[in-house]
Amino acid sequence: MTDLAAALGVTIHDPAPPREIRFSRSGCRLHGFDWGGTGAPVILLHGGGLTAHTWDFVCLGLRGAARLVALDLRGHGDSDWSDDYRIDTMAADVIAAADHLGFDRVRLVGMSLGGVIAAHVADSRPDRVERLALIDVAPGVDFDSTRRVRAFMAGLGPVRELETVVEAAMRVNPHANRASVAYRMSTLFRRAPDGDWVPKGDQLPPDFPAILAAIDRLAAQLTGTPVLLVRGGRSRVLPQATAERLVGHLPDGQLVVVPDAGHNVQEDNPAALISALRAFLTR
Repeated sequence: MTDLAAALGVTIHDPAPPREIRFSRSGCRLHGFDWGGTGAPVILLHGGGLTAHTWDFVCLGLRGAARLVALDLRGHGDSDWSDDYRIDTMAADVIAAADHLGFDRVRLVGMSLGGVIAAHVADSRPDRVERLALIDVAPGVDFDSTRRVRAFMAGLGPVRELETVVEAAMRVNPHANRASVAYRMSTLFRRAPDGDWVPKGDQLPPDFPAILAAIDRLAAQLTGTPVLLVRGGRSRVLPQATAERLVGHLPDGQLVVVPDAGHNVQEDNPAALISALRAFLTR
C-alpha cells in the first residue's frame, strides 16, 4: 500500500497501518479504519461497490492534518450485508459511527454513492456536519457511461486466481493504473476456505432509481453547508457543465478539477486530491 501510494506521488509521513473499528447499529455490524490524528474529525465514505480501502492513499497523505476515519458502508468491505440499503439508513450508520467515536461535529468526504449519503447526513443532521466534500457526483450525472463497469462489478464471482479479475478489469478500463486496480481487487475479495477468491460485497443490484432520485435532491440538501465538489478531469460520469451547475446553485460551494483522474479520483490521482482536501478540510 505505501509503495503504491508513493509511486502515485503521495508524501507519506507515517506509514503505520490504521486501527480497525467495529460497532453495530440495529443489528448490523459495521467496520471501518481509524487513521488517528488530533485534528478535526473527518469521515470518508466510499462509492458503491468499493470499500474503505479506496481511501488508503488519501489517508496516508492527509494523516496528521485531521482525524481520519474511513467507513465500510453496510453491504461493503468488512461490514455486514443487510436487507436495508436505503440512503437514510446508511446515513444513520454514519451518525452512529460518529457517536461510537465520540465525535460531536464532523467533516464528511463522500465519493459517488458515499457523497449522496454524506449529503443526506448534512441535510438531516446539520448540527453534526461542519463541511462536506463531494467526489464526482452531482445532479445530472451520466451513470449510463458506467454501464460496462457496473456490468463487470455485478458479474464478479469466485475465481481461482485474483489476477483473473485484474485482467478483466483492465479490459473494461485500459487506461487505469494496473497496480492500483490490483490493489483495489485485493481489497474487494477474500480467500474462501476452498482457496477461491470470493467478493466481500453483497452482490444484490443497487436500487438505482432511488439513488438517482437522491442525487437529484443534492442541491436542495446542501444550501446550509460549505461544499467542495471535486471532479475527475477525465470523468465521463460528471461532465464539467454539470459540476459547474451544482456549484452555481450553492451559497458556499467551490469546484476543483483533478487532472489525470476518472470517476475514482481518490485512486487515480490521490496526490492532487489530497491537496484539494487539505485546503478545504483544515480551514
